[in-house]
Formats: sequence, structure tokens, C-alpha cells
Amino acid sequence: MAWFILARLAFIGAVAYSAFMLRPLGTDPVLNVSFGLGLAVLSVIFEWQLRNTAVTHMLGAFIGGAVGLLLAKGISAALFWIDHGDQRVAFLHSFILLVFPYLGLIIGGRKGEWLEPARLITLFRAAGPERHYKILDTSVIIDGRVADLCETGFIDGTLVIPQFVLKELQLVADSSDSMKRNRGRRGLDILQKIQKMSGVAVVISDVDFPDIKEVDLKLIELARSLSGKIVTNDFNLNKVAQLRGVDVLNINELANALKPVVLPGEIMKVFILKEGKEYNQGVAYLDDGTMVVVDNARKMISKTIDIVVTSVLQTTAGKMIFGRYLEPGGVQAPAPARQQQSTGTTQSVTPPSPIVAKNQ
Repeated sequence: MAWFILARLAFIGAVAYSAFMLRPLGTDPVLNVSFGLGLAVLSVIFEWQLRNTAVTHMLGAFIGGAVGLLLAKGISAALFWIDHGDQRVAFLHSFILLVFPYLGLIIGGRKGEWLEPARLITLFRAAGPERHYKILDTSVIIDGRVADLCETGFIDGTLVIPQFVLKELQLVADSSDSMKRNRGRRGLDILQKIQKMSGVAVVISDVDFPDIKEVDLKLIELARSLSGKIVTNDFNLNKVAQLRGVDVLNINELANALKPVVLPGEIMKVFILKEGKEYNQGVAYLDDGTMVVVDNARKMISKTIDIVVTSVLQTTAGKMIFGRYLEPGGVQAPAPARQQQSTGTTQSVTPPSPIVAKNQ
């Protein structure tokens, strides 16, 4: 930063010395030095105002101004046959020499972003609608929820299934482990379901990267080459892709964002599935898998009870709800909860399926 200041001071001194030696305003040295200092300070102020301007905008202004000046000179030369002794003609020439460089300077500065390499490339691409690619990985195909998203229309663009993902899915479907085999076959069924949907464009990509062994890294390179996004629910792939500058659509993050908002004081009906870790606690689960920890509910296991929400904890793994069992004839719920109960906004939670209970 210090050399910037030294350069500005040296520039101001050089302009002042030049004005002192050349005397553009007569013989008075003080007047000439003051004139030189004023011009130098104005130049430094102008330079300071341009410090945050993008280089492409400055380059665009320079090119636009140069083109405008050349155009003005060409028009002036083409009007050689006009009487140059006429004051109106002289003014017209001056106006042309001023207006065209001005227009080129302003328009070039405003459109300077077109000098960026990414914008320049688009000028040479074939005309047509831009395609947005969504690249599916193995985990999100096996998960199956992406098919529901495609059916509802929330995922637009072209879905890309790489051949190396299909090979990995085929290996899972041919596994000797029955659980893995079922997961692989489920993934293949999901792909067939997506391909049969109307309005959903599916492309099987043959692009491969032989030098890269890991499937996740291949997905990242394919997303870079297509300027697309990876659709996944793999936490590790999500982090690695973000570190490498690739956009990711995480199904789990979308599911967490769509979970219903629960506020302290609300009344809920939950099915107590098991006992909690702490004394006299019960544990329930909402339909979306959210865990509900209920105080004073250990004796109510395998029963549906009313609870009042005391707090909500958002973690990286999801949301946890803490509540308290409302015993009949016991402590009443807070006023907001009673009001919501009277207006019919009480939430109802059905007992989780055996599969959910087993996974939990």
C-alpha cells in the first residue's frame, strides 16, 4: 500500500514540475505550479474512484471510446465536401468528435461484462435454449425420492445418468448380499419409472474418465464438463463437490427444509415408541422421521398421548423436538397452545411404521 502512495506523490510532483518548467498559463510560476497541482490531484481522485471498477468494464470503456473516436473521424472525413468555413459546419464537426467517443465510452463501460471469457464463449455457441443438467449419483437413485420430485416438477432440466453410475448400480443389484441386491434392483426400477415420465428428459452419458478411479470424483468432473449440478444425498460427496466448486442438490437437505415448523407451546399427538436415555423419558417419531423426546412419558410406551412442545433443536443430522406429557387433570398447557388447540391447529402424528422403528 505504501508504494501506491509514493507513486501518487511522485505523479503529482512530476505534473507540478512540468507545469513550472513549461509555463502553460504565462510567466507566473505560482499560478503554473498551482494549475499543475490541481490537474494532478483531479487525476488521482479519478483514479481513486476507479479502484473498485472491474477490469472488463474499464477495458470495455477503452475499446468503446476508441471505436467511437474512429467512427467520428470517419464521418468527419466523409463530410469533406461541406463548407468548413461555416460556423455551423465547424460546430457539427466538433459535436461528432465529442458525441461518438462519449457514447462508445459509456456503452462499452456498461457492457464490459461481455469481455469475460465465459460470456465470449457463449457468442460462438449454437443458438438454442440453454440446457440445465442434473447428474444423478447412485445413492440418490437407490433412495427413490428423486422420482417423486421429478413427478411433481420441482426438478427441471435434463437428468443425466452416467454409464459408470449404471455399472455401480448393476454391481449392487448382482451382489450376493440380499439386502444390497434388493437396493440395486430398487434403483433400476426407479430409473425405469423416471424414464417413463412425460416431460422429464433423461440422458444416458457415455462420458468416462479412465484416469479417475473413484465414482464420486468422476461425477464431479462430469458436472464440471457439463456445467451441471449433482443430485445426491451423500454427505461426503456433497462436501467434496462444494470444495471443488461444483453445485450440489442434496435431497436430505431439501427434506429437512420441508419439515413442518413446530413452535414451543404447541400441542401434538405422538405415539410413544420406546423409552429415552434420561430418567422417565419417552421417545416418539413423526411421520418424516423427526425424533420427539418427551419428559414424564416412560410409562406411556405404546400409547398415543398429548404433549406440549417445550423446545426444538436443529442439528446437522436433522431436527429434534422436546416436549412434556400432559397428564389428565395435571398442569394446563400454555395459553398459546390452548388457543391453537381450540382453533383446530393441533398436529396429529400417527405411529411410525415397523420399518422406521427398526431403522431408528
